[in-house]
Amino acid sequence: MKESTRYNRQIILPEIGEEGQRKLSKSKVLVIGAGGLGASILPYLAGAGIGEIGIVDDDTIEISNLHRQVIFKSSAVGKSKAEEAKLMILNLNPEIKVNAFSEKLSGKNAVSLFSKYDFIVDATDNIAIKYLINDACLVANKPMIYGSIFRFQGQVSVFNYQNGPTYRCLYPDENFDALNCEDAGVIGITVGIIGMLQANEVIKMILETGEVLSGKILVYNVLNNEQQKYDFEKNSDVVITNEDFEKKYNSDQNEIEEIKFEFLLNEIENDAVLFLDVRNNDESPRINLKNQIQIPLMDLEKEIAGMDKNQSIYIFCQSGIRSKIAAELLQKHQFKNIKSIAGGALAMKNVLKEKITI
Repeated sequence: MKESTRYNRQIILPEIGEEGQRKLSKSKVLVIGAGGLGASILPYLAGAGIGEIGIVDDDTIEISNLHRQVIFKSSAVGKSKAEEAKLMILNLNPEIKVNAFSEKLSGKNAVSLFSKYDFIVDATDNIAIKYLINDACLVANKPMIYGSIFRFQGQVSVFNYQNGPTYRCLYPDENFDALNCEDAGVIGITVGIIGMLQANEVIKMILETGEVLSGKILVYNVLNNEQQKYDFEKNSDVVITNEDFEKKYNSDQNEIEEIKFEFLLNEIENDAVLFLDVRNNDESPRINLKNQIQIPLMDLEKEIAGMDKNQSIYIFCQSGIRSKIAAELLQKHQFKNIKSIAGGALAMKNVLKEKITI
């Protein structure tokens, strides 16, 4: 049997067997993010024989990704992460089905996407998206397999499993100050270990074996090989209805508008507008505009009180990811005239070469 030959080393395990392999082949798993965590999760799910895998990521591959996103080749720089990840895992296992979604996860597509899969894996480093994944999982009644990285430490848990605790039970307050990998730094080994632990939780749930990390969070430190496991309880007051979800994520005010910098050249001398750099102070290339201030994303919420909510604000970061988070944060504080600059400083430097000091 072709399938038995590919999977025979795991089929001989009493906890799996032929019946367990059939469960794996019938399962559908959606992975949100094809970055560092996804690069570890995806090949192990594919290798185990998960029948259908979906990959959601609207980003493209950058050279700085490759030290940890080890499924990508140097020749793939500039290409779609979702599409390249699909090619990689189909080369690993052509017997499975893989769907690539090169689009941003949003309130408009999350629930409909989630409804087509059995398990939703959070492989993101964006706090706002983690809340979106959690809330969409509650509406679609799907378990969320959570992973998070901070420098040399990672966390793993499973939310909304068999009506168990959710991400909001563990982190009830939407605090967007946490640093992502781009800000805090990361080593590839950390995301590799945490991603494999996430894949392990998926496989255990499919096989209905072992102890699932529901109501528990595993914290692992790669520097000293220490790990702790903490219990947390379900908060019955945390309820997300379809109406709640639509109001929070699909109202017009939640749309973050992006704009290309070349359309803003007539604004760079306009004192009535503000260019907000949310990068850290040591990041380059440097952008020097007359009407510009710099507030690192991690400090933005503390500085909001001193900003004019009626001013037109154009936000940029290094590549356009953190600026969207900053825009969401300002929107939450009732700022109205805000836009995120597409491509960030890396795109801006090509337009204003004579104003850049690299």
